Amino acid sequence: MVQNPSNETRRQLLEDAKTIAVVGLSNKPDRTSYMVAAAMQNAGYTIIPVNPVIAGETVLGEKAVATLAEIDSPVDIVNVFRKSEDIPPVAQETLNMKNKPKVFWMQQGISNDEAAKQVREAGIEVVSDLCIKVDHALLRIGK
Repeated sequence: MVQNPSNETRRQLLEDAKTIAVVGLSNKPDRTSYMVAAAMQNAGYTIIPVNPVIAGETVLGEKAVATLAEIDSPVDIVNVFRKSEDIPPVAQETLNMKNKPKVFWMQQGISNDEAAKQVREAGIEVVSDLCIKVDHALLRIGK
């Protein structure tokens, strides 16, 4: 089972982060991925929507891309809204990014030990089965 970083480490990672690539971000406002991304955007983060179904569309004022490989600018956190069994290809895409993120964050209810191990071995922090929006509030980021 994935061991998450301490509260203090997660607080520091969220405080240092500026850009979050949201894999699986929906363009539907009633979806959890949309609500979480909107909340993080409202907290001051730049959001990059990653979803091949809506690539080219604008979500939360940002142009969606199909894959992590299309992102040229540095990303601090890759936040994943995909089923646990769909995580390995996302982890591999993350490892292939030109600018590797500091954090690979699997949302609440999402965990994949094998993918987490690969990403962690590449020097990227892994958070599993936690909602980034809830953690941001609980850890009192920016307070």
